[in-house]
Amino acid sequence: MAIKSTIFKAALQIANMDQHYYQDHALTIARHPSETDERMMVRLLAFALHANDALSFGNGISNDDEPDLWHKDLTGAIETWIDVGIPDEKMVRKACGRANHVYIYSYGGRTADMWWDQVKSKLGKIDNLGIYNIPVETSRAMAKLAERNMQLNFTLQEGQIWLANANDAVEVTLTAVKTPLNLHTADY
Repeated sequence: MAIKSTIFKAALQIANMDQHYYQDHALTIARHPSETDERMMVRLLAFALHANDALSFGNGISNDDEPDLWHKDLTGAIETWIDVGIPDEKMVRKACGRANHVYIYSYGGRTADMWWDQVKSKLGKIDNLGIYNIPVETSRAMAKLAERNMQLNFTLQEGQIWLANANDAVEVTLTAVKTPLNLHTADY
């Protein structure tokens, strides 16, 4: 019998002063059995960075045809495709053909750097692709905030990003590995 996903609830308060977005989101996150707290929290961070009423979690880790997060317009066309980790280069190119904006949030330190070194000649010239790296110490600190029922505050002001619960706060540093050429309001 297959192991089922673990359900996490997150009450996420977003104060994105750079984008003038202030909203509370009650999120239900299904954590795949193979997913770590670290990866789940990076998905949650990606949600906060791109939050809007149409953004939703996809089945990315268990379905290659879906991202970790996506925003579809009213016609079903994919506006934004967001993946976490180090996805297959062919899948990234396919996503860039299907969506207006594609964002990858990599983490894992040297592994993420080695991935980019291997794929940059193929992905580096794609206009609608943005790739951001999260330092391993940051992603591990975010993982410590993971609880089955979370109350989190996300703050973005003048490029500084904070993710916090009632007891701890993590300053999130994003390194732009590749910025999209078709700049979008969600580019950091």
